[in-house]
Amino acid sequence: MNVSIDMGKAAGGAAAMLDLEELLATRLLVQGNSGSGKSHLLRRLLEQSAPWVQHCVVDPEGDFVTLADKYGHLVVDGARTERELTAIAGRIRQHRVSVVLNLEGLDMEQQMRCAAAFLGGMFDADRDYWYPVLVVVDEAQIFAPAAAGDVSDEARKLSLGAMANLMSRGRKRGLAGVIATQRLAKLAKNVAAEASNFLMGRTFLDIDMARAADLLGMDRRQAEMFRDLARGNFVALGPAMSRKPLPIAIGPVETSARSTSPKLTPLPEAPQDAADLIFSSVAEEIRQPPVRRPAPPPPTPTADILTQLARKKPEHEPMPVSLFPEIDEAEREALLDQVMRELLDDPDAGFRTVAVLYQDFLVRCRIRRVPGEPLALPAFRRRLAVAKATVDEETASSDTWQQALALSERLTDDVQGVFLIVAQAAVTGAPCPPDATLARVYGTHSVGRARRLLSYFEERGLVVVRTDFHGKRIVAFPDLGVETAPGDPNGPDVEADQAAE
Repeated sequence: MNVSIDMGKAAGGAAAMLDLEELLATRLLVQGNSGSGKSHLLRRLLEQSAPWVQHCVVDPEGDFVTLADKYGHLVVDGARTERELTAIAGRIRQHRVSVVLNLEGLDMEQQMRCAAAFLGGMFDADRDYWYPVLVVVDEAQIFAPAAAGDVSDEARKLSLGAMANLMSRGRKRGLAGVIATQRLAKLAKNVAAEASNFLMGRTFLDIDMARAADLLGMDRRQAEMFRDLARGNFVALGPAMSRKPLPIAIGPVETSARSTSPKLTPLPEAPQDAADLIFSSVAEEIRQPPVRRPAPPPPTPTADILTQLARKKPEHEPMPVSLFPEIDEAEREALLDQVMRELLDDPDAGFRTVAVLYQDFLVRCRIRRVPGEPLALPAFRRRLAVAKATVDEETASSDTWQQALALSERLTDDVQGVFLIVAQAAVTGAPCPPDATLARVYGTHSVGRARRLLSYFEERGLVVVRTDFHGKRIVAFPDLGVETAPGDPNGPDVEADQAAE
């Protein structure tokens, strides 16, 4: 079915039509400085295509939540766990519900993690649910940055990987990426290069104008035109709109953003007693208790979101039948523990990356027929860290060990295993593990890195490291009230030697 939507007026007064089916196959990149009309363009695209295709809008500023009032989009608040967002995204594809992922109020790293989990859930949906979806990502430079910023490397890699999957591999899964950015220079090249359609708006920097002209196949002398474009005017190129650069003016929209551009309003006449109005009641206000704003309403519970999604499901569509028999949670946990023990019994497991171990773990789970949803990567990392610190049942059930597990959650996933190995020695009164053991648990051959980790724990106030008169190391845990027995920091890694034999 050939469906074209009206985006506004092209040069000469003709309607600027966009082939929606071609857009789903070729993707779209929008560029323009702040205030050039990118959000207006995306809103026009969403409103015009709403009757024809499912939408998923990644909205970092909460500008597109108003689509819910007129077009029935479901608003998903990003203030929830990554596992919840992944599950919601899978249900969205299954039930074909248009949504707006509202990331307003989250810091940049949280926004990147939430978007990565949500896009990953849509990308990993079952093949039976690969229906066409228009995935619109506003301010795409946040989620696919060209260079490292103030966020962690893990968050950047997760978000960049999800965006790369959307733009490069999403087409076969029915996902059509529409990304908007303020500057092409801020956007990762491997993400921008996958788009075949372009809408270039107003920009001022020479490098951005030159790059926009190159993408549109224009002469560099014509690049100056991007500086003179009015708000809401763009130059289009691509199989979905025009085979040659085509100036267009985006048409009006029916909904509006909650935030608008500031408007000038005249100042009121200055009162004669301005000083009295400003300063007279300061002392009285100081004595009064401060007026607290009411807390914002809590986000909609995930269970309610999933219930709303389930209502959209056609009654004639059969529920998917599980391939595995029902099993209680205790048996599932036992199977997961067994698979984890088998994984760690491999002598080389300590020196393999978490990503490789995770893939090996998933394969072993499928071989063992472990029922239920596969563990997400964050949950696997946590389980891996706990499994490396082997403790008996009595120790595992003790309050001291449970408190040690709680303390480890203050640290990043990659160092929790080292912390728990040392904590296990302290709780059981065993000698402090040597540097070689700590290095193996950390996944490196460098004992210097292992020693630096102990210094890092000490800087965080979690441990106190000291050396006795014989040169042996003792690590104390002030919050737990326990410490390790003296241990030789230069001693051999006994477990690795036994595995090698």
